[in-house]
Amino acid sequence: MASSSTVSNPDANSNRSRESKRKKRRKIGDAGEIEPLTSLDQSRWRTDNEQQIYSSKLLQALRHVRRSNDNPSPVNAGRAVRETADRVLAVTAKGRSRWSRAILSGRLSLRLSQINKKHKKAKLNNGNIKSKKPAAAKKKRLPAIQRKVRVLGRLVPGCQKVPFPNLLEETTDYISALEMQIRAMTFLTGLLSAGGAGAGSVAAQPDRLG
Repeated sequence: MASSSTVSNPDANSNRSRESKRKKRRKIGDAGEIEPLTSLDQSRWRTDNEQQIYSSKLLQALRHVRRSNDNPSPVNAGRAVRETADRVLAVTAKGRSRWSRAILSGRLSLRLSQINKKHKKAKLNNGNIKSKKPAAAKKKRLPAIQRKVRVLGRLVPGCQKVPFPNLLEETTDYISALEMQIRAMTFLTGLLSAGGAGAGSVAAQPDRLG
């Protein structure tokens, strides 16, 4: 009797099939759903308090690096300052952003070394590039927007494989943090060149600031 009722009622069958299709679409949509935005607060990088926290931590970290390396070469000293400044910036971000977590986990230095190796290989094989088929290279090229998104994902630490909306938010937060870093390092450079008296007062800020 059940089979005869389903055959005699095609509308019910069509409703069931449509409902099953809707469920499948929901499952597919959930699987490919963009990860929720982190709602990063970029405005905090523009406050004097945040800059003071970063300046204090950076000055302490640079003094520690200087004590551990008595006679570093200019190249190694510059690299140590850059890595220390980025690491302290990530610590100040408290791991709330993807880029800060990537720096703290060491992916940034790894990525930079990979980029340097690629540049060296590109220079060595520069004479062989012209011999490759240009037509095949053109076919593999992505649209201009996608290429720019890929480049942007490589520039922001830890954001090489994130959805575009998340990439934009991480990029905005990263740029705001770098702008604050520049302001703080410029401020510290002025204090140190003036004699270091002001730098001592910055370093004397209590740990409660960060």
